[in-house]
Amino acid sequence: MIITPTFVISLILVFVLVWLFVNTIDNRKWLTFLVSLVLTPIVYFYVFYPILNIFSSYHHEKHFDAEAWEAEPALRFEMAHEILNDSIFIEKNKDEVKSLLGESEWYGWDNAIKANSPDKWNYNMGFKPGAFNNMQECIELNFENNKVKSVTSYQLEKTFD
Repeated sequence: MIITPTFVISLILVFVLVWLFVNTIDNRKWLTFLVSLVLTPIVYFYVFYPILNIFSSYHHEKHFDAEAWEAEPALRFEMAHEILNDSIFIEKNKDEVKSLLGESEWYGWDNAIKANSPDKWNYNMGFKPGAFNNMQECIELNFENNKVKSVTSYQLEKTFD
């Protein structure tokens, strides 16, 4: 476990809340302290942390890895930062992109030709974790003269039956 300032602050916050709760049960300070000290890790890891994970949109980020891209399609969103912000695919040709990402999952719509264009490759990135999230992350690579000119992200609403 990595001890970060955020972890320490949230652990102190949970300790104070547990202390205040236990203090309403018994006024003996030494007993309240001991019970709070024992209950704080339990409350943190079994109550506070799961609730925090449900309602926050935090997720892990990974460096782009072609093998992980192929093996875990549902976790591709973890590589999105490097793909979008670091522009690792800009100026790569279609063969290079195909060797790293595989075949395009679908072609994007081009209003100029009023059809799906083979120069707009789309890939599913999966769903970011969090409660009430029904938005599927996707990326689109736009090619001009057989080279990637831009990479954009968008979301598709997914309905679950």
